[in-house]
Amino acid sequence: MVEPQADLSRIDHPRDEPLPSREVLTVLAIVAALFLLPAPWNWVTVLVAGVIDVLETAGFVWWSGRRRPSVGVEALVGRRVVVVRAVAPRGQVKVDGELWEARSTHTLLPEDEAIVTAVDGLVLEVERVDVG
Repeated sequence: MVEPQADLSRIDHPRDEPLPSREVLTVLAIVAALFLLPAPWNWVTVLVAGVIDVLETAGFVWWSGRRRPSVGVEALVGRRVVVVRAVAPRGQVKVDGELWEARSTHTLLPEDEAIVTAVDGLVLEVERVDVG
């Protein structure tokens, strides 16, 4: 006689428990180093690991601070745009294929190039690119 197979899709699975946080793992590593390594290597290991961690963090902070933002409206300041609809004093410009409302103190004609100097909400402040 053939027994019916259980429908495994209906079994309630316990939720996966989250992994321990970075802080918990750091404390466990320090405790393990202090109690499992012979003296004085236990203290040397903890101090060297701490120095490496501080230097690594400082390096990442320096690295992230030296680049311009690559997303958001802050990234538009300084970018070159092409005028699509005459800006006198308001019009439209194209940035990376996107149309933006623009404002300028100078009259800009279609196909002129300009540079974004500021962002005011959804309006770009632009200035003519000086040729020469």
